[in-house]
Amino acid sequence: MSTQADATDVPAAPSRPPALSPSRAVDFRRCALLYRFRAIDRLPETPSPAALRGTVVHAVLERLHALAPADRRPDAARDLARVVLDELEPGDRALLGDDPGLAPLLERYFALEDPRGVTSEARELRVEAELEGPEGPTPLRGHLDRLDTGPDGLTVVDYKSGRAPPVRGELRALFGVRFYALLLARSRGVVPTVRLLQLGDVTTLTLRPTAAELERFAGVLRAVWSAIRRAAPTGDFRPNPGPGCAFCDHRPRCPAWGGTPPPYPGWPTPLPVPRPREPG
Repeated sequence: MSTQADATDVPAAPSRPPALSPSRAVDFRRCALLYRFRAIDRLPETPSPAALRGTVVHAVLERLHALAPADRRPDAARDLARVVLDELEPGDRALLGDDPGLAPLLERYFALEDPRGVTSEARELRVEAELEGPEGPTPLRGHLDRLDTGPDGLTVVDYKSGRAPPVRGELRALFGVRFYALLLARSRGVVPTVRLLQLGDVTTLTLRPTAAELERFAGVLRAVWSAIRRAAPTGDFRPNPGPGCAFCDHRPRCPAWGGTPPPYPGWPTPLPVPRPREPG
């Protein structure tokens, strides 16, 4: 298991045509240049210990829910944590230090739910869909941490290793949640419930969106993809300086901070021709 990026500016060729994912949509709304560096240039980034810890916890919970329900116990989670840690590349393992900080997160997970009573249809499920629109389709792509089935239908479960956001930050935190709900609604024709499990402070956020709410959210995503397509031919992805710049790996190459971006490699696939607008 490897997450450590090679600290060079050599981009990795994308294996599939670009699509809008929750993280890339958030990137573009925060800073168009950050979106370019991550989605088009595919420049490597070094994970923070917190981000790497979250990746490891996700892997442990994915494997835990692959076990028979009766075997999903705390001791099994601890055993799986040791296995996942042993699979890390040496550099990643060193980044977490002697105490990787997994035990408290796993304890909080078991305080949030009893996995023995969960009916898990899929883990790390890749889902793709398209939103039709006047300017052409908006391709969507996402990975669901877990998809549960039950008497009330489908539930998308998303693990977060941090604390629940303050009230003023809930809309931003629920952006990805709405994205997952929309993906399921478009790919399966049903509107799921979405549960956000915050392992940092034993908090659960639950969203039960309506079809009308998801259609309004689809309009937001169409607008984001339209803006990306307008910038794609020329690479006019502009920086948006803000507090997040202090933690951005790409600050040395950002023109807002005196840096020079690498040459724009161009959009990785031919851009579809926009559909003509209806008169009137």
